[in-house]
Amino acid sequence: MKFIKVTLILLLFPLLTAFTSHKFYVSITTIEYAPKEQTLQLITKIFLDDIEDAMETRYGRKFNFNSKKETEQDGEILKEYVFQELKINVNGTPATFNYIGKDYDIDVVKLYVEIPNIKSFNSIEVENKVLLDMFDEQQNIIHIKKYDTRRSLILEKQNPKGLLNFSD
Repeated sequence: MKFIKVTLILLLFPLLTAFTSHKFYVSITTIEYAPKEQTLQLITKIFLDDIEDAMETRYGRKFNFNSKKETEQDGEILKEYVFQELKINVNGTPATFNYIGKDYDIDVVKLYVEIPNIKSFNSIEVENKVLLDMFDEQQNIIHIKKYDTRRSLILEKQNPKGLLNFSD
């Protein structure tokens, strides 16, 4: 009798858990102040399958990032998409991005960006709409570090913008 119960549980467990699982939609942007360089250095991490789905929906064609099929134009379109959806104001002034490049880490694309000419800052306002139009559950997490102070934001479809204040 015990054998039957254990076998039944083992057979039913995968079926029951399959209905409760869901995909986790998230991007992470880390912003770190580099006082010597007087820049804000950004790394944005986005899951490849999510960004490929969003780009396919938006542009009506297939994207294959991190493969032999990826073209230079694909990389430019990805950069433009992120720059359209990510806006940063430093001390109330819109920031200008310098694109450094991108690389891949298994199933994640990392985009490297810097904001030059930042002697100091007291506030950063971030609007990150990356993938928000694609996935209702999408969360864009922002981590900001200035010297030893760390602050974070979680941006969602209903609230895609946040402001953090820092004092010197």
